[in-house]
Amino acid sequence: MQQTEHGLTGCPAPAKLNLFLHVIGRRPDGYHLLQTGFQLIDRSDLLHFSLRDDDAIRRTSLLPGVTEDNDLTVRAALLLQETCGIATPGVDIAIDKRLPMGGGLGGGSSDAATTLLALNHLWRTGLSRDELMKLGLKLGADVPFFLLGNNAFAEGVGETLTPINLPPRWFVVIEPGVAVPTATIFGAPELTRNTEAVTIADFSKRPFSFGKNDLEQVAAQRFPAVAEALKWLSKYGAARMTGSGACVFCAFDDERDADEVCGQAQERWSAWKAAGLSQHPLAAF
Repeated sequence: MQQTEHGLTGCPAPAKLNLFLHVIGRRPDGYHLLQTGFQLIDRSDLLHFSLRDDDAIRRTSLLPGVTEDNDLTVRAALLLQETCGIATPGVDIAIDKRLPMGGGLGGGSSDAATTLLALNHLWRTGLSRDELMKLGLKLGADVPFFLLGNNAFAEGVGETLTPINLPPRWFVVIEPGVAVPTATIFGAPELTRNTEAVTIADFSKRPFSFGKNDLEQVAAQRFPAVAEALKWLSKYGAARMTGSGACVFCAFDDERDADEVCGQAQERWSAWKAAGLSQHPLAAF
């Protein structure tokens, strides 16, 4: 990342993996109550912010299927601008998109969080991390996690966060080539919604093989490509799906093992390795 005279360039928006994801209930308003373990990894989108001479917020890069009005980065910038109630220069936002949409890696939420962090710095709005997290929740349940700065055990709809330390690991991630709509999975009548609640202590004993992803079975049944990737990767360890899919992953102690598995993945998939992060790259912002 580099600060220029007119903005910031190369701001990372890292992906996350859900090491486990349990649905333990449902609120009267329809939102699901979750428990999950969030792991940051070093695969990122890159965002670039250039201050304008007017107060407009514009996205200058094309994202297929995502209009500017619906883009979380634009919405995040407008929300911060409106919340602060002060005159700020507008900004052009460009996104180098490396994380797949509909992959369960949190790319859109991470982009929104990086936007809030970068513009809080550029606009000198002075909001604290907690204030940014409350703002981020208005954009999506995963956004506060990316603003926290650390790996976390999450509860509620994903907004109740407890920072955790996780041992170093390498991960193989497979993109099966399909986009899984989150609403479709959470709305499935067959989704398990009554998994028994767990504690951080339970999870911490074996964070990379703990529990399950309650959304995985639904996604695998409806999207055969997810089931095929899971079956193949399970030959090498405790493979599972992240988020509501479609990406699946497996943890490895050694980078060479991750390289070997990536090299054996089928050509129809996009398979890559990533290192676990202990902190968000913009944790100091």
